[in-house]
Amino acid sequence: MVRLWDDLFALCEKVGLRILLTPFDTFWMWLHWRHHPYNRHNGGPLAHPSRFLLDEAVRAAIKNRLAFAVERWGGSGVLFGWDLWNEIHPAHAEESADGFAPFIADLSQHVRALEMRLYGRSHLQTVSLFGPELLWRPHLPMAEPIFRHPNLDFATIHIYAEGTIDDPRNTVDPAIAMGRIVRESLAQIHDGRPFLDTEHGPIHSFKDRHITLPASFDDEYFRHLQWAHLASGGVGGGMRWPNRHPHRLTAGMRAAQRSLSGFLRLIDWNRFRRRNLSQDVDISEQDVAVFACGDTEQAIVWCLRTNTIAENGQLRRDVRPVSPRLSLPGLRAGRYSVTAWDTEAGLLRRTCEVTANSSMLTKVETGPFIADIALVLRRF
Repeated sequence: MVRLWDDLFALCEKVGLRILLTPFDTFWMWLHWRHHPYNRHNGGPLAHPSRFLLDEAVRAAIKNRLAFAVERWGGSGVLFGWDLWNEIHPAHAEESADGFAPFIADLSQHVRALEMRLYGRSHLQTVSLFGPELLWRPHLPMAEPIFRHPNLDFATIHIYAEGTIDDPRNTVDPAIAMGRIVRESLAQIHDGRPFLDTEHGPIHSFKDRHITLPASFDDEYFRHLQWAHLASGGVGGGMRWPNRHPHRLTAGMRAAQRSLSGFLRLIDWNRFRRRNLSQDVDISEQDVAVFACGDTEQAIVWCLRTNTIAENGQLRRDVRPVSPRLSLPGLRAGRYSVTAWDTEAGLLRRTCEVTANSSMLTKVETGPFIADIALVLRRF
C-alpha cells in the first residue's frame, strides 16, 4: 500500500496534479469496522467507532498515521493540503459535535509542528463535512469548527444537495443548488478564508438507485456545477466523486476542466478579493439564473438559461439565443474590459469595454448565447 502511494505521488508529479490528502475514508471505515485494525476484536483500542474522536489511544494512533504521511510525503510539491478528518460526524463522538473543535486543534497543531520542524513550512489544512448534515442537525454546533476554526486555512464541505446534486433529473437545478450552497457557506466565513467543495456528484443516483448517468447528461451536469461553484465565489470548480462505472471522470468532464482552466487565466488572482454577488446582480431576462462574485475591480459572472430544458434533462440547443443586460454593483469608477467565454467550447467569444460610475450599477451586455455564458470584468 505504501508503494502504491509512492507511485501515485510520482505519477501526480509527472502529470502536474496535486493531492488533498486525508488519513481515513471514514465512510468505509464505519461500514467495514469489523475489519479495522483499531477495532478491539482485531487487537486495537476501540470497542465501537462512536468514540473515534474521543478515545485517547485512538487519537495517538491517528497522530501516528498522520506523522508517517508527513514524514514520507510532506516534502513533496505534489501535496496540496491536508483534510485532517474526512467527513467529520457527530456519530464519531457519541452523537455530539462539542468535541469537534478540540479534536481539530489537536490534529492541526500536531501536523503543522511536525511539518515546520522537518521542512520549515506547512501545507494548508481543512476538515470536511458531509454538507447535508448542516440541514439535518441544525441543533448541533458544526458550522463553527467547519467554517471558522482558527487552526484551519480553508473551509470545505461535501456538497450533496438532496434531490438535485445527489440525484439529478436535469442539469439546471443542481447548478442552482450549488450556487446557493456556496453562497451560504461563504456567509459563514468571517475572516476571508477560501471555501471550496471537495466532493460532489450523483451519489444517490449511483449508490442507491444503481444508475450511471448518460455521459452527455453527466458532462453537462458536471460543467454546470463547476461554473456555478466558481462564479459564486468558490475556489475552482469543486471536486467530483465520479459515481460512475468505470470510476473516473469522462473525457467530456476533462474538457470542461480545460475550459475552466483557460478562463481562470483571465483573472488577476493575486488581487481578487471577491465576495458573492449572485443576489445583487440585476438581469433583464427572468429565465436566466445569475451566479456572480467580485470586488471593486474585478468580477466573474455566469449566466444559465432555466426555461429551455429538454426531455432528457439537458439544455436545448435549437432555441433562439438571448442577450440579457446585467447590472453589477460594487465596481469603482473606471474603464473595464469584459470578456465573454464559451464554457462548452472553451473559447473566448467576444470582448468589449464598459465604464463604471461608482455611484451607479454598471451595465453590461452579455452578448447572445444559447445555453450559458461566462463573463469576466477587469479594470484597466
